[in-house]
Formats: sequence, C-alpha cells, structure tokens
Amino acid sequence: MILQRYIGLSVVKGWLLVMVVLGAIFGLISFTQELDHTGYQYNTLAVARYTLLILPNQLVNLAPVIALLGSIVALSSLDRYNELTIVSCTGFSPTQLLATLALPTVLLMAGLWVCMEYVTPQLQQSAGQERQRLRDGTSGWLPDGGVWSTDGQSYIHLTIMSEDNVPGGISLFEFDESNQLVRAMQANTAIVKDDRTWVFQTVKEKILVDGQLQTQTHDALEITNLWSRDELPTLTLPVASMNLSLLYRYSQYRATNGQPVGKYMNAFWQRLLMPLTVCAMVLLGTSISASITAGRDRSLGVSIGIGAVLGILFYLGAQIIFSLGQLLQWNIPLVALLPTLITLAAALLLLRRMRW
Repeated sequence: MILQRYIGLSVVKGWLLVMVVLGAIFGLISFTQELDHTGYQYNTLAVARYTLLILPNQLVNLAPVIALLGSIVALSSLDRYNELTIVSCTGFSPTQLLATLALPTVLLMAGLWVCMEYVTPQLQQSAGQERQRLRDGTSGWLPDGGVWSTDGQSYIHLTIMSEDNVPGGISLFEFDESNQLVRAMQANTAIVKDDRTWVFQTVKEKILVDGQLQTQTHDALEITNLWSRDELPTLTLPVASMNLSLLYRYSQYRATNGQPVGKYMNAFWQRLLMPLTVCAMVLLGTSISASITAGRDRSLGVSIGIGAVLGILFYLGAQIIFSLGQLLQWNIPLVALLPTLITLAAALLLLRRMRW
C-alpha cells in the first residue's frame, strides 16, 4: 500500500509540475498577445485577469500532453535514482504498477469531464464578456457582425446579446419556395420562452401582399422554433469553449433545422473522448519511462524530449485525422476516437516489450 501511494503521488506531482510549466508558458504567450488589444478601460491588469480566466480552458485542451509528459517526468525521475529497480525487486509486478496508476488516472479523467461541463466554459464566457465590456464599453454586441441562422426558408440575424442573455437587434426574413421575400421584420429585443418561442418586442413587420410589401408595427409578436434559452450562450462563445451538454443540444437544434452540424459534433465528440485519450497517454508515458533499465540507457532530458516529440506528433496527427474525417465525411465518433485508439495500440505494444 505504501509503494502504491508513493508511486501514485509521484505521478500526480509530475502532472502538476508539467501543468504549471505549460500554464506559465501559454499564459505568458496569451498575455503578451493580448497586450496588443488594450484600450478604453481594458488595461494591463484587466489583461492579466483575462489571461488567468481563459488559462484553465487552455490547460484542459492540453490535458493529453500534460498526462504524457507528467507521467514521463515522474516515472523517469523514479528510475533515474533506481527507485523502480528497488520496487521491482520487492515483487511489484507491471500489472500492479498499472493498477497503481489507474486510480489517479480515473480521477483525472473524471475531473476533466467535470471541468469541461461546469468550470472552464463558464470562466471563458465570463472572461470574454468582461473583456468586451472593458474594451468597447458594452458586453452586448456579438462578434463578427452578429449571428445568422436559417431553417431553409427563413433567416434570423442577431447583433446584440446582453449579459443576462436577452437577444436584441433582431432581423428576420422569410422566403417562399421560389426564394422571393414574403416577410421581413425587425425587433428591438425578444423574450425567450422555454418552448423555443420568442416574443419579439417593438416589432416593425413587412409582409408581401399582392406583390407589394406592406408595413405593420406590433408591440409584441411571437415567433416559434428559434434558439432555446440554454442555447443562447453559444452565440457569444467560440465552439472550443462551449460545455458538452450545450454543444450537443445546439448540434441537435441545427440538425433539426437542416443546418450544418459537422463543426459542432466534431467538437463535441473530440472533447467527450479526450479523457480517454488522457488514459492512453498515461499508458504510453508509462511504457516509455517505467522500464527499469531506461535510466541507464538515457537521461531524464532525453525521455522528456521523446515525450515532447510524441505530444507534437499526436497533435499534428489528430488534426490530420479530424480534417480528413470532415473532408471524406467519415463517422464523427469514430474519427474522434481514432487518435486515441492509435495511441492506445502503441502504448500496449510498448508495454509488452517493457523491461521490468
């Protein structure tokens, strides 16, 4: 029990060490890049706060690399001082070693799922809203000229989303089967109901009657099958910072309305399966660094260098696989799982050849 606890804590310390190092590197890069966008009340202190709030999401995305390098650092350090040799001489088998690493790995995987659902997206959203408010004096304007959506015959455009997710600056256009405009309306704001019904407020409506557009005004007008209240935060967030449940629901909404969903479903499955990739990376790091003769064959720096190269190759390979999957329209869950399966196969192969 003492050996298991000692090895498990060493691996966790390795993960934390790599996380701190990568966090410092990526945080400094983000901070220096963001300094170019200061203005209005968005000063250096605000930039630092923004960088700290988005850093957890960056670290979650780096979790596979952290798991790989952290495992290599921890186990190579133990082997460097012949501690793994002593452990193996006590009759501690490779199976027991993997079982020892299983508990912290499972806890890390569970923590990642919790963070991706309840922590990092909310921090990212809060950081983005504060950044826009300090830079532009308002947090309501949507980026890139607003958001468009369509169900095939109608198009809706939003330009404003308040901090409490009240949409504004709304334009809606409806077309017939011959693509002729038959209805257009503009509304200042809208009340969003639970059944995807929006109640447009202060509405100016134009309807095609006998070939001419006639103008009407309404204090309120109901429009059905628009975004739900839970989906509204997606309009102010990049895909990478949406939480898992929101990504899935928004993808289903777009699919129901005949809109492209590939980008959202790819992001959903990649993030959902990422903790499994972390598990595969721990196995790969173990197979690289836990051989009891590795410490005499190469230095700690070489082991870390091998891990860094493998991390880069994994990232590049995964991006190639994801791009090919989208291009060739392969099964999205299978494409998202493929890098993990390749990593797992390589880890199991190396584990079978591991000298213990």
